[in-house]
Amino acid sequence: MSVLSAPHFHDEFAAIARLENILWPSGPVCPHCGESHKSYEIKGKSARPGLRTCGKCRKQFTVKIGTLFEDSHVPMYKWWQAVHLLVSSKKGISSHQLHRTLQVTYKTAWFMSHRIREAMRSGELAPMGIKGKIVEVDETFIGRKKGQPKRRGTGHKHAVLSLVERGGEVRSVHVSDIKTKTVLPIVNANIDREARVMTDDALQYYEKLGHFAGHGVVNHSAGEYVRGDVHTNTVESYFALFKRGMRGVYQHCSEKHLHRYLAEFDFRYNSRAALGVGDEQRAIKALKGVKGKRLTYRDSSPTSIGNQSERDV
Repeated sequence: MSVLSAPHFHDEFAAIARLENILWPSGPVCPHCGESHKSYEIKGKSARPGLRTCGKCRKQFTVKIGTLFEDSHVPMYKWWQAVHLLVSSKKGISSHQLHRTLQVTYKTAWFMSHRIREAMRSGELAPMGIKGKIVEVDETFIGRKKGQPKRRGTGHKHAVLSLVERGGEVRSVHVSDIKTKTVLPIVNANIDREARVMTDDALQYYEKLGHFAGHGVVNHSAGEYVRGDVHTNTVESYFALFKRGMRGVYQHCSEKHLHRYLAEFDFRYNSRAALGVGDEQRAIKALKGVKGKRLTYRDSSPTSIGNQSERDV
């Protein structure tokens, strides 16, 4: 039986109840006054699913208030479908595909995608590579900067820096350039001093990472790719997956939204099956990130509908 046959993918009351179980594990909490001991569910034919009245401040609320779902007119069961499709598609799913599958407008599907990506952003600051683990560091280039013509080299493209802990998680960030003064502060702030760091022979890393437990360098310019456990194959495999998704599914991404697409691919990599996380657990993890966040269409959209962040199919 397909996971999409579960009640919360088709029934609004079941969808709201499932979200309540995730965001209110200890029971309903009033978003207006914080009351957590006394509230009343409003029932009736005209009552919205999950509508409650606080026993303290007497204000009405639902579980969607104070989350990315607040003020959304899209049924919650369709949100569940969208989340499942986005977290279970290895290379992502385009807004056009969501538009066709969920039977919502393209504009709505596009905005839903960005809200879900915002929920995927963790803001994790814990150091990587603790207890002497290996962290690979590399950068890649994608897309084209606004107003820049296509030419040889990488100066007209967006730069992305990624740090991958072998057997663990990835952390990616969009950077303005890959100069030493830009890259090294990010590396130093995110990697534990006991870690062993692996990079290629790029000049921005050369003899500048000596304060870590070890710094292995693989000389790509000389045709060297592996020397014992010294390599950057893990981070390059992540880049390969990221680029297949960006080029094959989304096809184009504006600089304004690149950080959210990075959050999406990081999230799926950090919740992959190899780490024991299935599709359902991945969806629950994403939904836990909706709390305390708001994203309006004005904040997320470009200046015109014809210049959206994706040019997908």
